[in-house]
Amino acid sequence: MITRVRAVWRDALALLFALNDRRTPAGAKLMAALALAYALLPLDLLPDLTPILGVADDILIVPTLLALAARTLPAPVLAQAQTRSLSVQRRLPWLIPAAALTGLTLLSLLGWTIWRALGS
Repeated sequence: MITRVRAVWRDALALLFALNDRRTPAGAKLMAALALAYALLPLDLLPDLTPILGVADDILIVPTLLALAARTLPAPVLAQAQTRSLSVQRRLPWLIPAAALTGLTLLSLLGWTIWRALGS
């Protein structure tokens, strides 16, 4: 599980670095922007308040859009971005556990809020 999270983190960070490169095609930038907008904006296919399914669509759609954006990157841009991503990961190894802990805390808070709302 940790290995998979690290790979996703590396790829997402690499895509972020690649988006700042002028050689990155506009399509990749658009896909990444759509993924970010879908993750942050309150407009979803399934509302986030729907138990499990509301979060499941985010878990499926956002990584899919990011993977499509990464596939459209030129090989040199992707290689350079992955190198930068690995460099950052080596210098800041605490980011992955901190992000995981933050995510678990937010999910716990959401679960507690739903439990309280249903119990009232």
